[in-house]
Amino acid sequence: MKKLSTLALVTVGLVIGLVAVLTLFGNNVRRLFGAQADALGSSEVSVGYARQGLKAKTFKTFSASDSEGGDSYSAPAAPVPVAARPVQPEPVTSGNTHVTERPNPFTPTSEDRFSTFAVDVDTASYALFRRYVTEGGLPPRESVRIEEWVNYFRYRNPAPEQGDFRVTLEGAPSPFTRGRHILKVGLQGRTIAKSQRKPTHLVFLVDTSGSMSSQDKLPLAQKAMKLMVDGLNESDTVALVTYAGDVRDVLPPTPASQRDTLFAAIDALTSGGGTAMGDGLELAYRHAAKKASSKAVSRVVVLTDGDTNLGRHQSAEAMLANVQGFVQEGVTLSTIGLGMGNYRDVLMEKLANKGNGNCFYIDSEREARRVFQERLAGTLEVIAQDVKVQVEFDPQSVRGYRLLGYENRAIADKDFRDDKVDAGEIGAGHTVTALYEVELTGEGTQVATVRVRAKRPGGVEAAEQRFSLEKAELRASLDAASADLRFATAVAGTADILRGAPQANDWSLATAEALAEGAVDGMSDRAEFLGLLRLVRERQAPSMAGGTVPY
Repeated sequence: MKKLSTLALVTVGLVIGLVAVLTLFGNNVRRLFGAQADALGSSEVSVGYARQGLKAKTFKTFSASDSEGGDSYSAPAAPVPVAARPVQPEPVTSGNTHVTERPNPFTPTSEDRFSTFAVDVDTASYALFRRYVTEGGLPPRESVRIEEWVNYFRYRNPAPEQGDFRVTLEGAPSPFTRGRHILKVGLQGRTIAKSQRKPTHLVFLVDTSGSMSSQDKLPLAQKAMKLMVDGLNESDTVALVTYAGDVRDVLPPTPASQRDTLFAAIDALTSGGGTAMGDGLELAYRHAAKKASSKAVSRVVVLTDGDTNLGRHQSAEAMLANVQGFVQEGVTLSTIGLGMGNYRDVLMEKLANKGNGNCFYIDSEREARRVFQERLAGTLEVIAQDVKVQVEFDPQSVRGYRLLGYENRAIADKDFRDDKVDAGEIGAGHTVTALYEVELTGEGTQVATVRVRAKRPGGVEAAEQRFSLEKAELRASLDAASADLRFATAVAGTADILRGAPQANDWSLATAEALAEGAVDGMSDRAEFLGLLRLVRERQAPSMAGGTVPY
C-alpha cells in the first residue's frame, strides 16, 4: 500500500512537471511542428510538371489584388513593446526553403498570341547556385529561377538615347531544339552619375538573432553595410535598426560623412536570441517613411537569413499587409539574403517583389562589393516603376512560343494597360533580359511586336513604347548572333536543365558549355559561370557511370 502511494505521488509530480514545461515552451513546440506541417501542406509548392507539348499557358496575376490588404491603407497599429519580452531560443529549422514554380508551357499562338510579364532584376537565385556548386553540391531544383540567372550578367545593350530605357531585339536558331529559334528581348536602363543621384535615406534593418552568428551571416552583413556606406554621397543619411528577441533603434539618421560613427555602430552588433522580423520591418518602414518623397530615395535594406519565429507578423503576406501604406508612400525595399542552413528564399523574394524592391543573395565579400558598390545606383534608385512587357507574336509567322522563366512574374494579358496593377521596377543602369523559345511557320514577315509600359517613380499614369522584330532581322545561324544572345541562351539553358523542366529533358549541358565558352567575351563573371558549369558536368559523370540519367 505504501509503495502504491509513493508511486501515485511520483506520477502526479511527473504530470505537474510536464504541464509546466508545455506551458513555458508550448509556443516554440507548436512553432516547430506547425512550421513543418505548413511546409508539407503549402499550396505554393508544385508537386510535378505537366508533360511537354502544345498547351495553353497559365498565369497568376502579379498585382496588388493578390496581396493581403489591397490598395486601401490605414496607419498600422503601434507595435507591441518587445523590449520587455524574454529572449526565447530559436526553434530547430528544417533547412533552406524554396518554392517550386511550374515552367511555362509551350503555347500555340492560335490559343494565345500574347505573353505578358513584369520585369525582374533580382539575382539571388544565381548567387545561391554559385554557393551550392562552390561547396561541392548542386542547387535544389526549386531554387532555380531562370530570369535571375540571366539577369545576373551584364550585356552590351546600347544605352538609351532618350527616355529611361531602350529595348533591343534579336533572334537566332536554337542550339537546343532543332526547328526552333531563341528570341532575346533586352531592356537597358539609363545610367546615373553619383553626383546626379537623388538624396538618399537608408534604413539598415539587421537580423541579429542567434541564427546569424556564423561568419557568412552577421559578420558578412557588417562588411556589406560598410561597403554601401562608402559608396554614398556625404549628404545621404543612414539609420540602423536591429531585431532579435526584441527590436532596437541602434542609430538615428546619421550623415554618411560620419563614417566613424556609422562604422562603430555596425561593428558593435552581436547576435543572440529569437527572430522578431515582422516587428523590425514595421519599425524600419516607419523611420523610412519620414523622409519619403518624390525628390529623395527612402529605402529599407534588410540583411537576414530570412528566418523568423517571433512577433505578430511572421509570413511575408502578414508583414507586407502591415507596411503596405508605407510602400504606397514611396518607401522601397532591398532584401539581402545571407548564409545557409535555414535560408528562407521564399520569404526574401516575396518581400522584394511586393515591396517595390530587389532581392540579392550575398555569398562573399566580392558579391557584397558587386551589389553595394559597383552597382549601387541600380540597387538604390528606381528610374521606372510598374514596368510591364507584353510580347505579341504574329500567328502567321509563329506557331508557338515559350517564355523561359518569369513564372512568378506573370501578368494577365488584360491587365497590361491597367495602371493600378503592380509590376516590377528598373534601377539606374539595370539590364533586364527575357528569352523566348519560338517555333516559326515559314510564312509571314513579322515575328513579334514588343510593348513596354512603365511609370516614372511616384507616377500614376504609365507611358507605352512599341518595338517590332521582322523575320528578315533574324540571324541565319547561331554563330552570326551576338555574344550576348549566345551567352544568355547558355545560361538559360543550363538553368532550365538544372530545374528539371520537362521542355528541356533532351537538352544537354555540353551544348550549353560549348555555347558559353564561345561567348565569354572577356568578362570575368561569364568566365566564372563557365567554370561553375564545368564543375556541374564533372559531378554528373559518376551518375552516368551508375546508369542514372545525367543532366
